Amino acid sequence: MILAIQNKLALLPDKPGCYLMKDKQGIIIYVGKAKVLKNRVRSYFTGSHDSKTQRLVSEIQDFEYIVTSSNIEALILELTLIKKHDPKYNVLLKDDKSFPYIKITNEKHPRLVITRQVKKDGGKYFGPYPNAGAASETKKLLDRLYPLRKCRKMPEQVCLYYHIGQCLAPCVYDVNEQQNQEMVQEITRFLKNGHSDIKDQLQIKMHEAAEKLDFERAKELRDTITQMEQVMEKQKMSFSDQTDRDVFGFTYDKGWMCVQVFFMRQGRLIERDVSIFPIYQEPTEELLTFIAQFYLEKNHIKPKEIFVSEQVDASILTELLEVKVLQPKRGQKKSLLDLAEENAAIALKEKFSLIERDEDRTIKAVERLGEAMGIQTPYRIEAFDNSNIQGVDPVSAMVVFIDGKPFRKDYRKYKIKTVTGPDDYGSMREVVRRRYLRLLKEEAALPDLIVIDGGAGQIAVAKEIIEDELGLTIPVCGLAKDDKHRTSQLLMGAPPTVIPLKRDSHEFYLLQRIQDEVHRFAITFHRQTRSKNFFQSALDDIPGVGEKRKRALLKAFGSVKKLKEVPLEELSKHVPATIAKSILEKLQQH
Repeated sequence: MILAIQNKLALLPDKPGCYLMKDKQGIIIYVGKAKVLKNRVRSYFTGSHDSKTQRLVSEIQDFEYIVTSSNIEALILELTLIKKHDPKYNVLLKDDKSFPYIKITNEKHPRLVITRQVKKDGGKYFGPYPNAGAASETKKLLDRLYPLRKCRKMPEQVCLYYHIGQCLAPCVYDVNEQQNQEMVQEITRFLKNGHSDIKDQLQIKMHEAAEKLDFERAKELRDTITQMEQVMEKQKMSFSDQTDRDVFGFTYDKGWMCVQVFFMRQGRLIERDVSIFPIYQEPTEELLTFIAQFYLEKNHIKPKEIFVSEQVDASILTELLEVKVLQPKRGQKKSLLDLAEENAAIALKEKFSLIERDEDRTIKAVERLGEAMGIQTPYRIEAFDNSNIQGVDPVSAMVVFIDGKPFRKDYRKYKIKTVTGPDDYGSMREVVRRRYLRLLKEEAALPDLIVIDGGAGQIAVAKEIIEDELGLTIPVCGLAKDDKHRTSQLLMGAPPTVIPLKRDSHEFYLLQRIQDEVHRFAITFHRQTRSKNFFQSALDDIPGVGEKRKRALLKAFGSVKKLKEVPLEELSKHVPATIAKSILEKLQQH
């Protein structure tokens, strides 16, 4: 263990707080919280751990800690630090999973919309719904019953919705606030389980229409009632109290946790959410963080009640979320919590085989690759490839793989600026220099391995920039291809030697995926660049002449040659006079 870490461990206090683990570059890779900092932080460096936690510990070169006055303060601070630093090992709720809601907008003339974002904008939100289809069916039913405004922007004349009776057309006709509020109240009552009363009213209207021999209207009402029954059909699991509640069942094994959330709305189970993720703290502490992020970071609507296990500190959640948190011990509520936990156990068991298979293809492949190359595990790999056709429109691209998986957020495209003609070596020098000069200036994370698509020559120019010019000690390797343009050999060193890898090994497959991905990314960028250049003309770079105006002028006058002969007065009919003058002056120079 590093001496600096040993000295810090001896000074840890017996107080609650947060700790921040850092790697060799000082980048924060994990944020955690603890009731007792001394015990929790020391536990990472003593005893045995699963392979996932060993991986985290192997990257820790330093740590910091912040003392708080209570465990709830530690939880709040942890959420803030995770959001600020986005550490690679804090993976809770990074998947952007969201559910559809029905929203009544807060406007003079409200609209009914489906959204996956819950905001504090004065609108009324109802849900979540099991899927977009269920939300859409409910909205279609409400559109038939209540003619709220449909258009996002007010049109100048009535649209189809008005003619089919699904909009009062406030764009043309006076629709007062009382009419809107009455419909909003009816929709709110409907979505809060008042559809039974509305169904009874529709049945009365249907019979009245039939008695008046208005069979077409009676059929419309009958169809609406049928649709309502289908949309609002109750689930088998329900409570008579019609309370909105979320039920959190969890289980953990082998350093992984599964959380099942049952969404109960108006006493009915309408949806469940499954999340599986690695854990590095005590399971109950991880669950507290998960639930806090669930509502505070992901903006899920808080229900009236939350059910959690007796193992969890419910008082912290009650204080933090300002929601009634219950820990059922018997009866139907306990059975519901048990069912959520049983589902979590089943889901985790099913997921383990997939997790192990995925790890074998990704992080374990990365570890074995590092061993084969005689370098530290390359958790972050950056790969480069050039693309041009006979030196025309030369570009380069870079892709990033973290823990053996593509990290598209950090992909980069480069237009070659200093090279003319088909100079692959010159292009590689320019791009590698630009990339790592920038990282050094920004003090950003450097890669553990640089992969060049090419052989000895490309490796040599990349090492020249990395080692001789920038003074960095990042390993550089090259990927050579066979005559069928497939990944053939891994080359490293000066002069490059072949690193032996089994062709059917996961580490070889990983290199194939990296080479294929960077080649795909570079080719796509090159095609985009060429297609844009097809439309270059003498009209480019004239202030006030963008792509849209350029196309309009060429369409109006046929060609740049004909445009050059147009009188200023005629051209000024299509663009402002100052721009017309600039265009003709620029064209006279060509």
